[in-house]
Amino acid sequence: MRIALFEPEIAGNVGNVMRLGACMGVGVDLIEPLGFQWDDRRVRRAAMDYIDHVEIVRHANFEAFRKARSNCRLVLFTTRATLCSYAFSYRRDDILLFGKESAGVTDEVRAAVEESVRLPMRAGVRSLNLATSAGIALGEALRQTRMLPG
Repeated sequence: MRIALFEPEIAGNVGNVMRLGACMGVGVDLIEPLGFQWDDRRVRRAAMDYIDHVEIVRHANFEAFRKARSNCRLVLFTTRATLCSYAFSYRRDDILLFGKESAGVTDEVRAAVEESVRLPMRAGVRSLNLATSAGIALGEALRQTRMLPG
C-alpha cells in the first residue's frame, strides 16, 4: 500500500505525510509539480528524522506516475465521491491518492482512477487538512487489510 500526493502545495503537509508513511510502513509518491522547493526546510521540519525511514518517489507528472505504478489500483479521496471510505473494501496493493490542497485533482486524473471515495464530514464544512485526511484514510485501509504495524 502507498500514499500518493498529486501536485501538493504545502511543504508542511508533505512532511507530515512522509512522517505518517514512515510510522505506518508505507511509501509516498509525490506527483509533480510541487508547490514549493523540494529542499524547503519546512518539509524536513515536519518530517523530522522520520524522512530517513520512508520510501519517497517523485514523479515528473501524473503520466509518469501512472506508468511507474500501473499494476496498482488507484483510490482517489475526494469530496466529490458518494461512496464513504469506511464502506469501501481496500486491497493490500492500493495506492491512496490525494489531490492538491487548493483544487484537488484534474478531470484527467479523476477519469484515470479506479475508485473514488470520500471521508465522512459534517455538512457545512469544506474539507479536512491533507495530512489529516491521509492519516484517517490510511488507518482504515491498513486496518481492513490487516497491515497495521506493531
